[in-house]
Amino acid sequence: MGFPNDFLWGGSISAAQVEGGWNEGGRSPVQIDYAASSPANKLRMIHYRNADGSRGTVPVFSHIPKGATYELFDDIHYTNHVASDFYHHYKDDIAMFAEMGFTTFNTSISWARIYPYGVEGGVNQEGVEFYHNVFKECQKYNIDPVITLYKYDEPVYFEQKFGAWQSRQMIDEFVAFASLCFEEYKEYVNKWMTFNEINIGLMCRSFHNISHTTQVQEKYTEIHYQIVAAARCVKIAHEMDRNIQVGCMVAGYCVYPLTSDPKDVMLSYKTFQDNFAYCGDAMMRGEYPTFSKRMWEEDHITLDISQQDQIDMLEGKADFLGFSYYMSSCMTTHDEGEKGNGNMMMGTKNPYLKYSDWGWAMDPTGFKYFLHVLNDRYNKPLFDVENGLGAYDQVTSEDQIHDSYRIDYLRDHIQAMKEAVEEGVDLFGYTTWGCIDLVSASTGQNDKRYGFIYVDMNDKGEGSLKRLKKDSFYWYKKVIASNGEDLD
Repeated sequence: MGFPNDFLWGGSISAAQVEGGWNEGGRSPVQIDYAASSPANKLRMIHYRNADGSRGTVPVFSHIPKGATYELFDDIHYTNHVASDFYHHYKDDIAMFAEMGFTTFNTSISWARIYPYGVEGGVNQEGVEFYHNVFKECQKYNIDPVITLYKYDEPVYFEQKFGAWQSRQMIDEFVAFASLCFEEYKEYVNKWMTFNEINIGLMCRSFHNISHTTQVQEKYTEIHYQIVAAARCVKIAHEMDRNIQVGCMVAGYCVYPLTSDPKDVMLSYKTFQDNFAYCGDAMMRGEYPTFSKRMWEEDHITLDISQQDQIDMLEGKADFLGFSYYMSSCMTTHDEGEKGNGNMMMGTKNPYLKYSDWGWAMDPTGFKYFLHVLNDRYNKPLFDVENGLGAYDQVTSEDQIHDSYRIDYLRDHIQAMKEAVEEGVDLFGYTTWGCIDLVSASTGQNDKRYGFIYVDMNDKGEGSLKRLKKDSFYWYKKVIASNGEDLD
């Protein structure tokens, strides 16, 4: 049985985490251009200047105080400024992806390269041409890309102009950006995703320990405007060409009850509802789920949901569900167990699982379980956008990287994925996260490596940017060539 013959294999990156060239080609700054890296398991911080001249920090994905301004400081190294320098190396990098046999490739388009100062500032043609060139390289190697429009990198101009996603004006701005991309790149791209891991704002409540009503209100407001914007994009794309598919993308994970106590069972399912299904249901089913009222009451928030919003959501349901999966977690009502870490997900460690250098549970069985849950819940095509292992890689004196730990992780997850497909899960593609080393979104580290391709650059900004093929490069090439049959 195995995977269908047209199954898509490839890798995933994002503009802000891999491109570099932060102030080149007409691009305007985005928030993480002002973020330093942090140690493992510590959320990176945004640096700014207060109105009184003092310096301040807030966690990434947060807002700086009113009256404060973003500023670069000489005593801080900003890893995203160079990142992996894909901006200047994209031809060589895509050639290496093709050597591995990629049939698809996921990256995001930097909003700040296309509309650096919003619609009123006009289109930056140099940015438009950059992505034309990237997609031409993909076409040259018969790579069918699946492209993400937004990955937490709107221009800071929008925050300074009207508070970014706290404003309904962002919907029109995003729709204009998406419409231009659909039209400009229709020759190369027919599968799009709107917002990457749109539910991160809700997951951040536990990761940031956010409890203040104002902050929680902000998260819900941002997500609502993004859901409406995404729905409008689906409608516009279909009006342009019914062959264009527009999916959503939600951060996924498997959550278990730590014990057989019914209260733990209910807590684990409630966590799934709150952190995943709230957004997944809204975008795949076209309306907020019934339990959303319970969430709004518990969090003491009120949303600006217009009748037109409801119409747009229902008419702009996503064509497919994209998602990430890295790890699982346990939930408990009991005061027991060691706290775990994860992709913006806090919980209790599972005694039956092994953990990565960053404390993330490695759970391929949870991956299979999660695939079945999504397949049964939505009955629409699925696309695994992100799956991978962040680890410390060592380069030998012969410029080799023996990353057997990464191969083991991916082998187990691909095997679980294969079993799920054979059991009826409608999955059309798989892209590993960080197919080439890049900057971690949560910690800002270069040293946390996911790729099949090593990039010589560390957290201090030291390195030649030389590319090296890891052992996993050759292993994944074999996996793709055999359509997932040869995993040894």
